[in-house]
Amino acid sequence: MPKDRVVVIGAGIGGLSAALDLAARGFEVDVVERAAGPGGKMRSVAVDGAAIDAGPTVMTMRWAFDALFARAGLDLDAFVQLTPLSILARHFWPDGAQLDLFADLDASAEAIGVFAGAHDKAGFIRFHADAQRMFKTLHTTFLAAPRPSMTELAARVGFGRILDLAALSPFETMWARLKTYFKDPRLRQLFGRYATYCGSSPFAAPATLMLIAHVEQDGVWSVDGGMHNLARALERAAIAKGARFHYQAHVDEIVIDRHRAAGVTTTDGRFFAADAIVFNGDRNALRGGLLGAAAADASPGPAVATSLSALTWLIRAQIDEAPLARHNVYFSSDYPREFADIAAGRLPSDPTIYVCAQDRDDAPHQPDADRLLVLVNAPAIGAAGPLNSTEIDQCATRTFQRLNRSGLRLRNPTLELATPETFEMLFPGSKGALYGMASHGWDAPFRRPGARTRVPGLYLAGGSVHPGAGVPMASLSGQLAAQTMMADRASTRASSRAAMPGGTSTRSARAAPTG
Repeated sequence: MPKDRVVVIGAGIGGLSAALDLAARGFEVDVVERAAGPGGKMRSVAVDGAAIDAGPTVMTMRWAFDALFARAGLDLDAFVQLTPLSILARHFWPDGAQLDLFADLDASAEAIGVFAGAHDKAGFIRFHADAQRMFKTLHTTFLAAPRPSMTELAARVGFGRILDLAALSPFETMWARLKTYFKDPRLRQLFGRYATYCGSSPFAAPATLMLIAHVEQDGVWSVDGGMHNLARALERAAIAKGARFHYQAHVDEIVIDRHRAAGVTTTDGRFFAADAIVFNGDRNALRGGLLGAAAADASPGPAVATSLSALTWLIRAQIDEAPLARHNVYFSSDYPREFADIAAGRLPSDPTIYVCAQDRDDAPHQPDADRLLVLVNAPAIGAAGPLNSTEIDQCATRTFQRLNRSGLRLRNPTLELATPETFEMLFPGSKGALYGMASHGWDAPFRRPGARTRVPGLYLAGGSVHPGAGVPMASLSGQLAAQTMMADRASTRASSRAAMPGGTSTRSARAAPTG
């Protein structure tokens, strides 16, 4: 009996996860990717001869990847080396204050007590307990489950845990909720920043996003050779299970035949026939007709606010002695103003700066030259168009002056800049937004589409769909797409005996035959 053929469009983390899941279950899988290699936003760029992670820098929720590999009969540790970090992040403020958070919860509580006093130490313990409770409530009922409505979520949680559901505080903003734990505004800045992990503002995101703090407290891992090696590990595992990868292959159209997804055509004239398709790209690319008019209405829905974008600088430089950990945050002096600037479509006049020092870890050392990712939050491309070069230059000046004043002085740097316009070119349809839609408002989690679309056989994965943005979430989206597809294929086979032949083709005139 011939295998079912699946085409995965895009070799980002969601697409790679779907490809591994499906190939391990006997599907004939072709992954079609416009870039020269896997990873999507988890990309690596050579600067001055050194490979630097240019996208995600934090590996969390390891269990999501362990489960994916285990279902395929594989061991994650056999494909990539992961090292847990004892220092989660190092934080700096303009007044010279510094605070580390640790993988050890008690160590973090003690550090916060020294930093801000007994009240906020106790507040941190309550905050963490509530964040952990939120995560446990939503882990299987929402994050790892097909996209539910609010009613379905309540049913899955069950009457016996209704207080846990109420404790999610969906109608309260994250910023407002943080005031109930911390008197020190610097700590509200620190924990409010977790909203930016999914491209959102802590002043508009629901308090539910506090669960991200638990995810990070539960463990952060560095990836040997850089985060891009995690994408390579998924690629190798999928190949080991029979998946085929086609790089520098730009999908021109998703072919719809007899009201079903039937394959894809590429700009170089190739046609990949399929019984089912997983689209691992920005949902707006599909809605905008970038993959053909026939698929444009596959994932309808209201217009939503785009998530944050960023200015990033990839840097290879020598650094005078500086107290860098692997993950470092230099906070602005006025957090509300920073997000008001971004909401108004402009770069922040006083940005918070994230620095990933890829060559630093828990062991103190001073490399000959550091590889750095420097990032400041920025608005996605709006109605006024891309940011102009003057705005960008002014933001760069402010950013590096701040770092210099904070003791991070770069000597002989080689830099490569990426802007929202860069990200739109790399990820078409995204408007440069790095996380899909913003998680603003109590109902934001329910406005993300699920894996199924209006077109039978066409499924969605990636950070712009359920369960959300971020490396482990994108992987879960791919796993959910694969599971949904397998359930649908099984259901189709069960009912095929009663199916009637015939149907009307909606294939476009320029589409290749499905043969």
